[in-house]
Amino acid sequence: HQETLNFVRSLPFIPRLWIDTGCGTGSLVNKAIEEFPNTKFLLLDPSEGMLNQAREKLSSCSSEKLGFLRASPTQEFSQELEEKPDVITAIQCHHYLNREERAQATKRCFDLLKEGGIYITFENIRPLTEEGIDIGKRYWGKFQLTHGRTEAEIKEHLKRFDTEYFPITVEEHLKLLRETGFKTVELFWYSYMQAGFYCIK
Repeated sequence: HQETLNFVRSLPFIPRLWIDTGCGTGSLVNKAIEEFPNTKFLLLDPSEGMLNQAREKLSSCSSEKLGFLRASPTQEFSQELEEKPDVITAIQCHHYLNREERAQATKRCFDLLKEGGIYITFENIRPLTEEGIDIGKRYWGKFQLTHGRTEAEIKEHLKRFDTEYFPITVEEHLKLLRETGFKTVELFWYSYMQAGFYCIK
């Protein structure tokens, strides 16, 4: 979240409208709304339960600065918007999709954005080789161990790779984002087995 906020602060414009898809409980917007007082935020998530938690978390925010879209996966989003957003963020949400759904979700974000708008996405990443996957899992597991997770919790977490979420490589991400039509596609953050990309329409 902090890398996303740092990046948006570096843009040559202040976003007028920002959609956070896969918003979960609203944690990113809860941070961003303080830093971008002139930006309106729209929250989208497949889960009505998550949106309700976000509503509760952000209940003190003005409705002029905040809106909630109907619950929907990104790739199926069809609600009409009054204006196109300057920024769309998709943080740790599209890696739950298969390849076809991920491509559809990426295209939906592209279509929603205004010309010159920015798409920022973070996802879990597949290393380039099987050996890299094994090392990456151990590396990620050691990191979690130093941050308070138990061995059993880490084992369960790592089992989700290719079963509950379906990571693709950095190279595949860059190819998908370019083929979607973005004129600028950049990798701007990579740590352990997670990466952040930004794209300009």
